[in-house]
Amino acid sequence: MTATPPDPVPVIVLTGTMGSGKTTVMGEASDILSARGVMHAAIDVDTLALARLPARAPGDVAWQNLASVWRNYAASGAARLLIAVALETRADLERLREAVHCSTLVICRLRADLKTMQQRVSVRDPGMLREVFVARVAELDALIDRAGLEDFSLSTDDRPVTDVARELLTRAGWI
Repeated sequence: MTATPPDPVPVIVLTGTMGSGKTTVMGEASDILSARGVMHAAIDVDTLALARLPARAPGDVAWQNLASVWRNYAASGAARLLIAVALETRADLERLREAVHCSTLVICRLRADLKTMQQRVSVRDPGMLREVFVARVAELDALIDRAGLEDFSLSTDDRPVTDVARELLTRAGWI
C-alpha cells in the first residue's frame, strides 16, 4: 500500500560543508519557531543515513528515510520543514524534492572560514575517522560551490547562532 504524500509545505534547506553549522543553526531555528508556536519539523538528513548496509542496498536510502519521516511529521501536524543536508549536486536536490512535497523551497548555504570548519569537525569527530572527515571539509565545500544551488548564503563565523537562525528565518520569509 502506497501512502498518500503530505500536502505541499514550505521548506528551508540548510546546506554547506561539514562544520558549517547546519545542524546547530537548524536546531536554533527550530527553537525560534517553537517559541512562536509555529508547527514544524526539523530533520538532519545525515542522521537518516548512519548505517552499514550491504552493497545491494539502495543508494538512496537516506532519501527514502526522509520521505518516511516527513510523512510521519506531516501526519502529526507539522506545517513547515527545516532540513539540514549537504546538497552536492542538482540530483540531490531533485531527490529531496521527491522525498518532501514542497510548496516553496528556500536553500540557504552556511559558510565559515575553511580552517574554522575544519577545527569544528576535528573537535566534533575525535574518533578514528577524524582526519578523513577534516579532509572532506574542503572537498565537500568545493562540490557545493560547483553545484551553486543556494538562494542565499549566511556566514556562521564569529556570530551567535541565534542571530544566524533569526536571519535565516527572516530571509526565508518565515518570521
